[in-house]
Amino acid sequence: MPAQHFTHVTDWVFDLDNTLYPPEARLFDQIEVRMTAFVMQALGVDRAHADHLRQHYWALYGTTLAGLMHEHDLDPAPYLIDVHNISLTHLTPDPALRAGIAALPGQKIVYTNGSAPYAERVLEARGLAGLFNGVYGVEHAAFRPKPERAAFETVFARAGVTPERAAMFEDDPRNLAAPFAMGMRTVHVAPAPAPAEHIEHHTPDLAAFLARLRA
Repeated sequence: MPAQHFTHVTDWVFDLDNTLYPPEARLFDQIEVRMTAFVMQALGVDRAHADHLRQHYWALYGTTLAGLMHEHDLDPAPYLIDVHNISLTHLTPDPALRAGIAALPGQKIVYTNGSAPYAERVLEARGLAGLFNGVYGVEHAAFRPKPERAAFETVFARAGVTPERAAMFEDDPRNLAAPFAMGMRTVHVAPAPAPAEHIEHHTPDLAAFLARLRA
């Protein structure tokens, strides 16, 4: 991974879930249970149908919330509060990751399809609070989700991110297509690579990757 590929980068954009904490934390196991329960209550359907809708909307619209808003005119605010009301007690601080992010030159932001208050809780639990110039959730993109290009454009405009001088770190390969098209460096953070034209770099260990940038 040539560090010179990132020498022009002044804006560093990090996804949250399964990017700034390891997938082994399995926070989404908790979130998905709450999503299913919310869909059951909101739409009056049984658990099996709620699970089907949750997964169908994620595949079709990018997030379950986007599908619920599009198909059922759901108010997003109660949903975001409810589904993110999970335990973070098993998350632990990561000093190596904190050092790697702190050493990056320029602006650092978090951009998640979750909510900003949830992201702040996760950052605190991971020992990453106070590192970022901004924390942006789906509410800052007018509830449009990644991977929609318009969602990225809205958040980047608010944050003052210049895509041609930016890098995006993300676990979901779908969410790197728009940043790549916008001229950003793209880094897939996941246990296994997902070869695609819009993925320029892959790492299973974000802290180690950032350490190599400093080397």
